[in-house]
Amino acid sequence: MKETIFITATNTDVGKTYACEKFIRYYSKKGLKVGYFKPIETGVISSPLDGSKMLNLVKELNPSFDFEMKDVVPYQFKLPAAPFVAKNDTKIDLDFLIKKKKEVEEKCDILIIEGAGGLMVPIEKDFFIIDLIKLFEARAKLITPSKLGCINDTLLSINALKTKGIEFDWYINLFLDKDEFPEVTLPFYKEYFEEIKYLQDI
Repeated sequence: MKETIFITATNTDVGKTYACEKFIRYYSKKGLKVGYFKPIETGVISSPLDGSKMLNLVKELNPSFDFEMKDVVPYQFKLPAAPFVAKNDTKIDLDFLIKKKKEVEEKCDILIIEGAGGLMVPIEKDFFIIDLIKLFEARAKLITPSKLGCINDTLLSINALKTKGIEFDWYINLFLDKDEFPEVTLPFYKEYFEEIKYLQDI
């Protein structure tokens, strides 16, 4: 079994890294060799925080995943902003990212790729995170929050994935406004969607 899963979200600070950990542990418990790749991480001061945490976890669960940080997080930028802004004059080499992805894929059954921000976060002027998912031929797992306003963000993101022809699942990360969620948001979700999945249940 070989599969590439791209963890994305409706926005930043929605729980992508938490979702990566959940899915990495989930697939590892199924006896599959897990891997992790984060093409671009911004807000890096000394070492990528997200990348470091996930790489350590993967090495613990899959000792054959013997890569260094520069392999797993090839582009690291100091400014905590969209890659297009944070990279300044650096050119994001997409062929290089495809090459690195293929290298890390060799050491795992399931590769978990973590995006940056939401689907429409720009990498280059006319190239966005959603385009990277398509380029990687990955299945997306969309993480949505439980806060007020999430219906709009969830539907916009789902429509964007459908428009690009990307296969996806979506999960609610129940943490913001979670006490109000059953009354404020859940009634619509129950009416609109056939199935509702929560990240905490993975």
